[in-house]
Amino acid sequence: MINITTLSLTFVLLLTMSLTNLFSQESNSDRSTWLVDPDRDPVYHRVFVDTDNFGPSYLDSLEASYEKVLVDSIRFSILNDLAYYWHTRNLKKSLDLTRKGLALTRDAGDELWEGRFMITEGAVLLRMEKLDTAYALLEDAKSKVHVSDLPHLLTQQGYVFERRGDLNRATDLAYEALKLSEDLNYKKGIAMAYSDLSYLFWKHERYEEGLEFGLRSIDIFESRGLNDMDYCFTLYVVANNYWRLGQNDQALNLFNHSIAMGDRYGFYNNLSDTYISLIDIHSELGQFEQAALAGEKAVAWAEQIENDFLLMRSYVSLGRMHNLQGKFASAIESFKRSLEIATPEFGDKFFLSQLYEGLARAYAGTHSYKEALEAFSEYDRLKDELFTEETEEKIYSVQTQFEVVKRDNTILDQEQRLKKQKSSQSMITVVTALLTLLLVVLFITYNNNKKKNALLLEQNQEKEFLLKEIHHRVKNNLGIVSSLLDLQSAEMQDPKVVEAIHESQNRVYSMSMIHQKLYQGKNLSAIEMKDYFLELSDHILDSFGLKNRVEFGFNMEEIELDVDTAIPLGLIVNELITNSLKHAFPKDSKGRIELYFRKTDDRTIRLEVADNGIGIHKIVKNKEKQSGFGTKLIRLLVQQLDAKMDRKSDKGTSVQIEFNFA
Repeated sequence: MINITTLSLTFVLLLTMSLTNLFSQESNSDRSTWLVDPDRDPVYHRVFVDTDNFGPSYLDSLEASYEKVLVDSIRFSILNDLAYYWHTRNLKKSLDLTRKGLALTRDAGDELWEGRFMITEGAVLLRMEKLDTAYALLEDAKSKVHVSDLPHLLTQQGYVFERRGDLNRATDLAYEALKLSEDLNYKKGIAMAYSDLSYLFWKHERYEEGLEFGLRSIDIFESRGLNDMDYCFTLYVVANNYWRLGQNDQALNLFNHSIAMGDRYGFYNNLSDTYISLIDIHSELGQFEQAALAGEKAVAWAEQIENDFLLMRSYVSLGRMHNLQGKFASAIESFKRSLEIATPEFGDKFFLSQLYEGLARAYAGTHSYKEALEAFSEYDRLKDELFTEETEEKIYSVQTQFEVVKRDNTILDQEQRLKKQKSSQSMITVVTALLTLLLVVLFITYNNNKKKNALLLEQNQEKEFLLKEIHHRVKNNLGIVSSLLDLQSAEMQDPKVVEAIHESQNRVYSMSMIHQKLYQGKNLSAIEMKDYFLELSDHILDSFGLKNRVEFGFNMEEIELDVDTAIPLGLIVNELITNSLKHAFPKDSKGRIELYFRKTDDRTIRLEVADNGIGIHKIVKNKEKQSGFGTKLIRLLVQQLDAKMDRKSDKGTSVQIEFNFA
């Protein structure tokens, strides 16, 4: 560990002392190109079913490749997933893709896939507040699809009734989807039903029951080992229940988890939902600056997806924030804007009631008591329509059925245990004497071994803790260095110096990631490089602000390397990517960078970073500029790895490095 720390600090000093121009390279991570391959079996690794190992560009990848697939059923599956998941980003595009799928399936006479596209169209339309049309489509689809599709269909129908303000029928459909999913042993359906029940109980202010259902949903999602949109939404639902129970730390942790998942996969709708709740929680905690920032993001994501339901709710939460600040005129403006968005087709009485309650408080704050009374009257009317006696009975009935099932399962489990105990009693009597003698011997041996094992375990745990602590502290120290560089750059006027500092921060980050992965991982002596390179390339691209111009291609296998190899290798890749980002694509041109990292045999690894830019011969006009700090650093690191390096500049620039590993 002393060698690792010394190596890291040596490079930090080298970086901070050498603020000059460097090599650089570009990156936009597309991890999705492998999802569809017509020459592979299976042709399609289905998103969020077979894999979740991709980034937000997966929709572009599916759209570019589905027409190349010749088998109708596979092509329809890709197109349906593409259409359905586009609703998380743009409802109009999602609807266009869905109707394209409907036309294709009808031309092919494929009733099953026609029904599945009808479910997708219904899901899109209900989010566009076309509730009657959505319900009719979903009802027609029932006769066309398999029974395995029905839990998803029932879930969408439940959303229709929830948007209409009919929580009674919404609860019925959620429970029906739960029972059907249990009969089918369909884990995703069970998790979704629990999630929907958690959300409905939250609306009924039954937060403890809502939390119980939500945690059951999270347990099932985690057992599947896949992230997806519904898991992301469930994190948001459970966080809301935690929040209302006063458990703010748990709530904020889940909100942040949901945001991280939404950012990774481009779930704009879930991001807007989560930021809406963050407006409220930060406002109630008196953190108005953070609440306002959350409000900006909630509105931005809602506008991005063109979802009036989310936009209306964003302004409701902003209005409540203004009320808590005592800015009643601003609150009235926000609530009125929300009312303008909530057209007569807007059926969600729950959020409308929140709107009128907040508007009434805002009017009261400006002493407009007549308007306040009218708003309170509308609030009372909506609450009375929403929370009827029948609805309360339905919620109580679902909770009772759930408790009965738990009790029956407990009783059945106890009966089975009693039977096993009776059958084993006779056997226990026969062997008791022999076991007693054996146990005496084992007890003596066990006591001796226990003492030894306890000592060894204590020593191992202490060593493991110390190792993780060292990595953690190194990572934190590198973070401090990065912050110092950032502060220093703010004082600089020379753009070349600022650029050099920025590049130095990226080098520090490449080393910091190594130590972070070591103390967070299970293996304290090695890290998996594929995931490291993916994250590193994302960070560098984001730091240059070039995600709209540059994309990445990856051809890598999972390889674990020791720390002394990983750190110089990470710095090399950082330098090469930075070089391309700075020089390969001038004048706002677009381009692509390919990153290859694979074993060529049992002892050799080949790394290649290549761009399709203008080429190094056009960038560098003389040999002196080819010997800058970046070049020297790469050569130094290549020598440290005892590696071979080859650079080509044919169509763009390609750098290949081969080295041996233990």
